[in-house]
Formats: sequence, C-alpha cells, structure tokens
Amino acid sequence: MIWLGILLLSYLLGSVPSGYLVAKSQGVDIRRHGSGNIGATNVLRVMGKKWGYLVFACDVSKGFLAVKLAARLAEAGHVDAVMGAVLGAVACILGHNYTVWLRFKGGKGIATSAGVLLGLFPLMVLLAVLIIWLVAFFAGRYVSLASICAALSLPVAVFLLVARSGIDFWPLFWFSVAISALAVWRHRSNLARLAKGTESRFTRK
Repeated sequence: MIWLGILLLSYLLGSVPSGYLVAKSQGVDIRRHGSGNIGATNVLRVMGKKWGYLVFACDVSKGFLAVKLAARLAEAGHVDAVMGAVLGAVACILGHNYTVWLRFKGGKGIATSAGVLLGLFPLMVLLAVLIIWLVAFFAGRYVSLASICAALSLPVAVFLLVARSGIDFWPLFWFSVAISALAVWRHRSNLARLAKGTESRFTRK
C-alpha cells in the first residue's frame, strides 16, 4: 500500500497544471496560444518573463517536493527510501506530462525534471546538465534543442558523477536513462520542426 500511496500522491502533485492555472488567472487559455503547450517556455513566450519564470518555479517545486515527500513516506513505511524517491519522481513527471485535469495533455517535463534532479542527485549533476543546456541554448537559441541535449547528457552525468560503490546507484542511473528517453520522446514534434527548419527560437531584442 505504501508504494501505491507514493505513486498516487506524486502523480497528483505533478499533475497540477501550473502553466494553465497561471495563464488562466490572467484570462488566457495558454493551450490556444503559441505552441499550445502548458509549460514554462510557452507561457514565457506568450505572456512574458514574469509569468514564465513563475510557472518554471512552480514546476521545479513540484518535482522537488514529490521526491522529498516520497522518500519520507517510504521511510515511514519502513521501505527503501531511494526506491520511494525514484518512484515518486517518475510519477510526478508523468503527472506533469499527462495531467488528469487536462485530458492527459500536459507539458514536456523539463522544469519538473529539474526539480526531481535537485531532490534526487548531488548538486554537481544538476550543474553539469545545466551547463549543457546553456551551451546548447546560446549556440542555437532553441529551447527545445537545449532541453534535448540536457536530457541526453543526464545519464552520462549520473554515471560519471554519482558514486557507483553503493546499492543506490543503479536505480538512480536507470531512472536517469528513463526520464532522458521520455524527455526526448515528448520533444519528438520539436525534432521534426528542427529538421524542417521551422522550430521557433528565442532571438535577442
């Protein structure tokens, strides 16, 4: 029952559609503007930095809280806390990507995944992935491409920077592989637009 509780709580936490709710509070249905995505990037493009950064902070917080709450619940239930945190992380990201409140159409999970990484891994892993994101973004000004590059770098960063001597390494590593693959899959439409040269990019004003 403890595993089911972790999965359900983490999914519901992740499923809170921050971008949709923030935009709706300003009279905007974000699904009808820009790319139609409810994530922070589309909110930033459509409504400006203030609202985009707010949504980003909310989505990061969801991921971080889900991991920490899942670990606490696992400890209280006398089961493995790392496995509890990993299950909570997966459920939270799936909740964000496929939110029950919007007919299972959500964001792409990058900000929520960043919160999960902050809760699960040493800070140096998050910094390594962030550096990859920044380099890719400033090289091409494509948020989608930067996110894909960062996602692909995650398993490498975990393999190189997380100690492999303990029993907790492999669950964390395979989790990083799984969310990396999910992030790339969620960006498949962006990959198609990048191939065609029609993907939106941020330009300097």
